[in-house]
Amino acid sequence: MALIEEISEFLQKGRAKNVKTLVQQALDEGMNPKEILNEGLLSGMMIIGEKFKNNEVFVPEVLVAARAMNAGLTILEPKLVEIGNEPVGVAVIGTVKGDLHDIGKNLVAMMLKGAGFEVHDIGIDAEADAFIDKAEEVGADVICMSALLTTTMPNMQVVIDALKEKGLRDKYIVMVGGAPVNESFSQQIGADYYTPDAATAAEVAKKAVLERKA
Repeated sequence: MALIEEISEFLQKGRAKNVKTLVQQALDEGMNPKEILNEGLLSGMMIIGEKFKNNEVFVPEVLVAARAMNAGLTILEPKLVEIGNEPVGVAVIGTVKGDLHDIGKNLVAMMLKGAGFEVHDIGIDAEADAFIDKAEEVGADVICMSALLTTTMPNMQVVIDALKEKGLRDKYIVMVGGAPVNESFSQQIGADYYTPDAATAAEVAKKAVLERKA
């Protein structure tokens, strides 16, 4: 068990090289890839998420921890595919049309990965159809939209309206976030959830998907 704890601790410190080495060592010792993922990588990322939420760590620490998690995942993913590890859910995430900000989006994408999601990031300045086409292509459970400008917030509504027009609105859990976005705006445009930060976004997405699949 000590090895798993070490993976989690090095991940929290953002030590990508150590994480990679230890994940390989754990596999070589015959440990279950799912256990390495859940107890090592994901639990470490969740601790960072919790600390981020409580202002105990900040964006740079989250980014280096996420880099360390991704380093571990590159070693682990082929093994997880072999044993057919099912993700918690599938999420499509992007910053809406006209908006070029990506730090918030990237943080949410990392936290979603940390919560066990398969994440498809369609980038910044994304058209409504880009969200919908990707969600249909990958069989997404959740569509996450980010906006950092008051002028681009209405484009979240455009995506939701397009989903309605195509008769797909009920198929997806729609989440919105970003500095100018709030709960009342989220309700006004007909989104399912608004969350104020990346760690909460991942928690809410996981809970919503598990409830829907139950």
